[in-house]
Order: sequence, then structure tokens, then C-alpha cells
Amino acid sequence: MAERKQVYFAKLIKFLDTYEKCLIVGCDNVGSNHMQSIRAKLRGKAEILMGKNTMMRKAIKGHLAKNPKLEAILPHLKGNIGLVFTNGSLGEIRDEINENKKTAQARVGSVAPCDVFVPAGVTTLDPSFTSFMQALDIGTRINKGCIEIISNIHLIKKSEKVTSSQAALLEKLSINPFRYGLIIMYIYDDGESYPVPVIDLTNDEILKKVTNSVQRLSAVSLATNFPTIASVPHLLGRAYQNLCAVSIASDYTFDRVAKLKDLLQNPEALAAAAAAAAASSVAAPQAAQAPVAAAVAAAPAAKEEVKKEEEEEEEEGGDGFGGLFD
Repeated sequence: MAERKQVYFAKLIKFLDTYEKCLIVGCDNVGSNHMQSIRAKLRGKAEILMGKNTMMRKAIKGHLAKNPKLEAILPHLKGNIGLVFTNGSLGEIRDEINENKKTAQARVGSVAPCDVFVPAGVTTLDPSFTSFMQALDIGTRINKGCIEIISNIHLIKKSEKVTSSQAALLEKLSINPFRYGLIIMYIYDDGESYPVPVIDLTNDEILKKVTNSVQRLSAVSLATNFPTIASVPHLLGRAYQNLCAVSIASDYTFDRVAKLKDLLQNPEALAAAAAAAAASSVAAPQAAQAPVAAAVAAAPAAKEEVKKEEEEEEEEGGDGFGGLFD
């Protein structure tokens, strides 16, 4: 017995060192023949290892000193589970496992993995089963010497236990409502564990979710005046805008704002630049061009207003900053 344990521990440690990914799967209602067919289907792509949870935990805990990342597997070692190790595509292995399921009868006392419906229509049952149908509260009538079910019946609800009457009816109607196989419960990938739906996320969807999260973090940081890495670009952008505004309102000039000041002081050049931009984007919507046209139209008036303010400040002997530097 001790030798068998040592062999099992060595095999599990070998898989943990060889493979970076594994699927933690539930194995309820999976027979030995069915398991062998799944192994054959995955041969060359993945390795399946079953065993007692206590033995798995003991082997993994003893290997944590060498590979601490394996601790992410421990919380999921509950119930009748197994490990499917692979270095290939998790999506492909998931599809292979989901395709290798077998139909099965509804056994008395088993928990239904899905809803079970009995379709309306003529059955092969003779009229002697009418009372049996009435006991299950199923509406029937006699059609050409056979019982006909009048409407679709929701016989068993998901997660409910199958009763003897329900199992007997499904057997008489030759209905095998359940499909059993390995059920993927969690995914382990190089130190991280996550639920199954993550496999279906594309790179674009992941990028979109990360972008939305960063945008929300930036908004919270800016609203609370708490700087974070996400808000630094916005803070620098605002600081640069303020610096440009101060430069435009004063005689101070630096390289990046010089061209902008030249355009503001020369409305004709601004109009020419706007016309060139409009010509290069003829297909752009008129709504997008409206702000440029408005800026061109308002440029002369803005220039006259700036001149008037400068003349008034010179007459009053001010410096244009309202005594900020007094």
C-alpha cells in the first residue's frame, strides 16, 4: 500500500513539473469504460490523473517548497474530482472533453444535471397506463389504441432528485435524458486559477475589459485628487494645457507653443490651416468640421478682444495676472 502511494506521488509530481496547465474536472457518474474512452481521445494531448483528494493535497503541499504556484490548486480539491494536465490549448482540450459525453437513463435518487421535458405526441403505451399518467398529473387521451400526451411536460427540474415514478415513465418512453462526462470546474494556468468561462474570452474582449477598468480607475483618481499610475497621463495633460494657456496669455513662449501662438496672432494662417485640414478629410462628417469652422470664424473677434484687454491692462499699469506675482 505504501509503495502504491509513493508511485502515485511520483506520478503526480512528474505531471506538476512537466505541465504548466491543468483542468480540474468533476467525475460524477463517469464509469471506468467511459473514462478509458476519454483517455484514448486525449492521448498525446493531455494526461488524466484521478485519485483521492487527501493524497493530492499531501503531494502538492510537499511540493510547494519547489513550486509555490501550485497552492492555487489546493482550494479546488473538493468532491469527486480529477486533474487533466496539458501544455496545449485549453480551449481544444475543453472541447474534446465536452464532446465525449454519453447519454444515460434517469436513475432513482440521482440529481438531475438538466431540466427534463417529455414532448407532446403519441406514445407506444397502451391505455392501461392511463392511471399511471394521471398520477403524474400528465394530460393524455387515447389515439388509435395508444396513449397520446396532449402537451409538453416539464417532468424534472435541474438539481432535483429523480423519483421512482419519473424514472419509470422515462424508461417506458425509452428516453435517456442525461448526458454524463467529465465536467470542467476550474482551470489552473501557471500559478493562477479561474473559472471556465475565461477560456472563451478573446484578446479583444480582454483588452476591452482592461481598458474599461483603467478608465474607471482614472476617473476615481481624478475625482478624489488621489494620483495613481492610471491618472498620471491625465494630470500631465492638464498641466501642459495650463502651461499653454499661461504662455498664450503672456509673453512667455516655448518651442511647442510658438506655432500655436503664431496661428492665433495670424487669423489668415489659421484659416488656411483649417482649410487644408478640411481638404484632406473631405469625407469627414460636417459635424466633425463644425468646431474648426467655428474656431476660424471666432479667431478675429478673439484677437480683437485680447488686444483690448492688453490695452486696458497697460493703461492700468497691471501685469495681466491680477496681482498674482505682487
